[in-house]
Amino acid sequence: MVSGSMEPLVGAVERTAFGELKGQLYRAAARYAALRAEWALADPAGRQALDGPRRAAHDAFIDACNILSRNMAERGEPVEWRRELGEDRKKLGDFACWLALELALSAR
Repeated sequence: MVSGSMEPLVGAVERTAFGELKGQLYRAAARYAALRAEWALADPAGRQALDGPRRAAHDAFIDACNILSRNMAERGEPVEWRRELGEDRKKLGDFACWLALELALSAR
């Protein structure tokens, strides 16, 4: 489980003026979160088959984080959210799942 709330990080992403890049980040988060959930439900053979696509989706999400934060920094928008996430893949994956949750809840 995620320790502490990631809501402040989500809020920072929500406030960006880069709507298209934010959309790409959310789409990458949703793809990764779906694969992570599927992996959690899979048997060992299924997990092995999902490892490659799950890793690729995770890498794509991290790339989307980096692209958004780089553009935000160039425009002078706050990027503390990205510095706080750091390079820990587990924390970044948790953030993707948190974004996917926020997206799903906002669609009700």
